[in-house]
Amino acid sequence: MHVKNPRIPLAAAAAALVAVLALLLAPTPLRSRVQATALDPATTTPAGTAPATTTPAGSPPRPTTPGGTTTDPGNTAADPGSTVADPGRTGDDARLPGATEPGTLPPVVDHGPRTGGKVALTFDADMTDAMRRQLHGPNPPSYANLAIVELLERQRVPATFFLTGKWVREYPELTRRLAANPRFELANHTYGHAAFTSDCYHLTPLPRREMTADVARTFDVIAPYGGRQTRYFRFPGLCHDRTALAELAPLGLTVVDGDVVSGDPFAKYWQPIVRAVLSQVRPGSVIILHVTEANAPMTDEALPHILAGLAERGLEPAPLSEVLGDPARVAPRS
Repeated sequence: MHVKNPRIPLAAAAAALVAVLALLLAPTPLRSRVQATALDPATTTPAGTAPATTTPAGSPPRPTTPGGTTTDPGNTAADPGSTVADPGRTGDDARLPGATEPGTLPPVVDHGPRTGGKVALTFDADMTDAMRRQLHGPNPPSYANLAIVELLERQRVPATFFLTGKWVREYPELTRRLAANPRFELANHTYGHAAFTSDCYHLTPLPRREMTADVARTFDVIAPYGGRQTRYFRFPGLCHDRTALAELAPLGLTVVDGDVVSGDPFAKYWQPIVRAVLSQVRPGSVIILHVTEANAPMTDEALPHILAGLAERGLEPAPLSEVLGDPARVAPRS
């Protein structure tokens, strides 16, 4: 039987022992990095879900209370039927466009003064629970029409965006982009695009006891993004009655409907949208459009023609606050 030279294994063993000692004494940055990643809740959450206690990627930093406690503005009245401790406004809110005296019935306006040549382009950003389920399904659509935003940016056109809270949650980076543009204003379109009356285009009705909290929560979701904040609010489907208005009285806001309904939702061609806008528009008009691409697929194609038609008529897009002016001077719709 062949016997191996024992000196060679002993030498190899000695070298291996030295190598092990070197590894034990050396820093291990790779192992530390892996451990830190494994402990990060944002990386261990299943795909398609958001961490329950962390800020989603792209969201603005959560504000802190004077004592330093982190708060989540989106969780105000998060549960159905919950109440808002203080649904009124802060001192800063009182200076925002559209702010009215809390406790009074909100004014409802369709348009601004019919003098001058300014009109308001407004874009609704709807987001229902059904739309959110589609976003997280196997073939997700887009409910954010970037072509509209890029055209407005490129041509430096002012606009006002009525955002639902759930849309902001789904598109935080785009919300941040809108807020960063000094020509864009941000307004409120409810949290989940529910109906505030019993019969409104097949939208799910929101119980009366939840109406105040729903709108207050949406203001809280939008506020951390900064930019040109407002106290303007638009009901889904423009459906409202005195009961709905009374529920919003504590919030000190102005309800904005509009006098030019474009008819862009689910349109199959852009030409009817253009005709609808240009046939109705007048100085002081508030034009209603949508930025929800899948539900309004022709709006981006219609927009260049609308802008050209406005220019031919001597009309100039302006932020909603400039078109309406001082709410006290705008006659509320009866």
